[in-house]
Amino acid sequence: MEYILITITALIILILLIIFLYLQNNTVDITNHNIKSTECGKLRIVQLSDLHSKPFAKVLKITKELNPDIICITGDYINDRCKNKDKMLAYGKELVKIAKVYYITGNHERRLDNFESIMQELSDIGFIVLLNRISVYNDKGFDVNILGLDENQADFKDYKTRKNGTFVYKDMSPYFAELKSNSGFKIVLSHFPENFKNVREMNYSQYDFDIQLSGHAHGGQFCLPFIGPVFSPGQGLFPKYAKGSFGDRPKLIVSRGLGNAEFPFRLFNHPEINVININQ
Repeated sequence: MEYILITITALIILILLIIFLYLQNNTVDITNHNIKSTECGKLRIVQLSDLHSKPFAKVLKITKELNPDIICITGDYINDRCKNKDKMLAYGKELVKIAKVYYITGNHERRLDNFESIMQELSDIGFIVLLNRISVYNDKGFDVNILGLDENQADFKDYKTRKNGTFVYKDMSPYFAELKSNSGFKIVLSHFPENFKNVREMNYSQYDFDIQLSGHAHGGQFCLPFIGPVFSPGQGLFPKYAKGSFGDRPKLIVSRGLGNAEFPFRLFNHPEINVININQ
């Protein structure tokens, strides 16, 4: 009898744990960021990041309900195993029905052997693929310049060289110079939030733009009470740029992301959709 009671208790605990982990990975938070600008009229941006080949039906439904003017996808849309490629292409077709979709690569796409063909397929379904170039949105009668950076910090060995300070970052200054020469509101899409401040003389925060949207850090994967985000590739333990916003102008906004990569679950760190509301 005692053995049966122990077994039943263990099963209940296991079931509750499974339910808890499911909710941690599938409860979607919406975070609003309100920005005032004289360069831009009323505009709503939805940022989706780090889906990692998860065709997240709830996210698609919420995005439709939010009725954005534009959608910005900040990398790791498809994971480095090319999992669910056809499903993610079908998912993308639904996103472009909602609004214009501006897309940049993350480290996962950059590890794909079929990188070029994937970029073409995403472009074919209607994604505006930004590989170190600027696209101008002006559907509302004002210019919104969107610079998408393809940093290509993808190899696993890059994590080690960044940690010991020997990694050679790409010089993005020519793209920022082009962005500066344009009039209107200026957005930078960069997968790696640490590049905003942590890259010494090449940090992006020195340039003239309004907001940078980033992902990659997954909110630290675990976000422990009284401690905060635990770990991020490229930043290490207790990363600063794992979620939230930083600075004024330029302002960095970091998404906690929506899917998972190698590590299978989140803890106290729900998937997140960022909504950026711009008003005069």
